[in-house]
Amino acid sequence: RIWMVMSRDGLLPKRFSYIHPRFRTPSFATVVNGFFVAIPALFLNLTEVTDLTSIGTLFAFVLVSGGVLLLDDKRSKRKLDGKFKIWYINARYTVPFLWLAFFVFLFIYKISWATLLNYLTIPHVIFIIVAIIVSVFAFIREWSSIPLMGLLTNLYLMAELGVTNWLRFLVWLLIGLVIYFSYSIKKSKLNKTDTTIQ
Repeated sequence: RIWMVMSRDGLLPKRFSYIHPRFRTPSFATVVNGFFVAIPALFLNLTEVTDLTSIGTLFAFVLVSGGVLLLDDKRSKRKLDGKFKIWYINARYTVPFLWLAFFVFLFIYKISWATLLNYLTIPHVIFIIVAIIVSVFAFIREWSSIPLMGLLTNLYLMAELGVTNWLRFLVWLLIGLVIYFSYSIKKSKLNKTDTTIQ
């Protein structure tokens, strides 16, 4: 059904939004999706399949959390239509506390920097760099702590999945970006709306 909705939005060819007249399901999208999932699953072991599924799902959560951080830039307006309150805990106060807790943890458990450096992989290093950059932005722009915690937690879980899984994920991401920039960006309904407004 996700592919059907993407097709209706112009991100995939119209054929993917075809609804079967009898069963009222997106039959073409289901068959193609099943093919792209089933064929690789035959040649990969279960751990590889579950890890790839996990990293894709976690990346989606990272995008959602990042989107909430970027869209919720008006710190003064925390109510929508007077009915819904958005939870807001200023990250300016929580981020320094989290970094302090991290260093206290290292001190209490007597984890040396040498041990820590031996444990680190490339995804861990990327996570630490992103965590530092995001922490600085959170402090300066007073981002909300809840989506920030979601972003950092999911990024950390992605880092724990290892380099091989990241390489597979990057291959699939590259395929998706090629489809997006070669087809979807031109055919998108949102792009057509923006063009007509201008």
